[in-house]
Amino acid sequence: MLRNKNVYIILFAVSIVGLFVIQYQYLRVGLNLAKVQFAQKMAETSEVIVEDLSSENQLTFLLHQSLTKDDSYFKLNVDSIQDASRHFIDDFIRSRLVTNGIERDYTFSIYTRDSAFYLESPRKLDRNSSVANYPIELQGYLPEALDQNLYLELQFRDLNSYFLSQLNGMTIPSIIFIVIIIWCIVWIMRSYLSQRNLITSTNEFINNFTHELKTPVFSIGLATKILEEDVPEEKKPVFDVIRKQTDRLKTHIDKILNLSKIESGKELFIFSEFDFEPTLRQLCEDFGQLCRLENATFSFELEKGPYPVNGVSGHLENAVLNVLDNAKKYAEPAVIHLEAIKNKSQLWIKITDNGPGILEENRERIFQKHVRITPESNRNVAGYGLGLSYVNETMKKHRGKVEIKSELNKGTEVTLKLPLRNG
Repeated sequence: MLRNKNVYIILFAVSIVGLFVIQYQYLRVGLNLAKVQFAQKMAETSEVIVEDLSSENQLTFLLHQSLTKDDSYFKLNVDSIQDASRHFIDDFIRSRLVTNGIERDYTFSIYTRDSAFYLESPRKLDRNSSVANYPIELQGYLPEALDQNLYLELQFRDLNSYFLSQLNGMTIPSIIFIVIIIWCIVWIMRSYLSQRNLITSTNEFINNFTHELKTPVFSIGLATKILEEDVPEEKKPVFDVIRKQTDRLKTHIDKILNLSKIESGKELFIFSEFDFEPTLRQLCEDFGQLCRLENATFSFELEKGPYPVNGVSGHLENAVLNVLDNAKKYAEPAVIHLEAIKNKSQLWIKITDNGPGILEENRERIFQKHVRITPESNRNVAGYGLGLSYVNETMKKHRGKVEIKSELNKGTEVTLKLPLRNG
């Protein structure tokens, strides 16, 4: 169990790291895409700005007066003209950026290479933050009027945070879903480990409890045999009841022990090759004697052996006996038939009965532990829902399987399919 726990933890850790790596790569791709889209939008905005400022109009004329510090046309001083032109060009640039889908704080400056003419934005950016510059060479009226190359440079602050904000619609839900996945996996693992611990402690309790029961059961059986020799003839039926109930209790204890050992992995299956035909034949003869004592009809037909199998004889014998015992319990009077045939590489052991049958929706549930599908007419039949669960686990260990065919009120056919060694 500890080994499985470590494997689950490692798989969980690798999965979470993988999710974060994928998310990181996704963010990188998203950022690069956002940068490409921003550059494309800036190129489109630059074309619009160059085109709008290429002709002589009120805005370009005001900029010309401001750059040349010419106050002869306006009844304002140079500082007022420059201040007005800063705000007008700022509004112009902002409208063009917003029109092209760029909403980010910026500043601008207009200058010539020799800085003979210069105009800057009314706002200032934080010098400690990273700044991205986008220079635009103006064409037409202004450069010609100044007789120099003129540039409008836009500065944007901390574009990385802006790009991330454009991805928030996808990154934030992704992070939320990752957190939810982590929480669900942690909850499932805690529940699983808690249930495993509960099952382990329950199996340990059952093992200890049933082992403690075996001693008094053995003592009761031994005392019954000793006392039975001297008991009067009229009281012998009472001792028969005691002996039968003691044997039944011993059988139930063995079932519980075998099933709990198989499920916990503590039962060591030491496989060996042997011929199952003599064991199966002896089992059928003994079961036939028991049926005669209990007013049940049992017949069997075994194909000529050998039946070479690789497994554990005791477990296979118990599996067949469990199916036979179920067939005997649920019919009054019971008519049971066992047939063993070799089908290519498998041994098929078919057990049919005249019982009440099983509904189709219940055929998978009957293999679950502690589940009993008992018809109304058989409510008083004793049992704990462990027999078929044990049969199913035993067949799985032997690389075999159990198949059930049944019709309501027409009986049931249980087939144990076991691989043969020469197959």
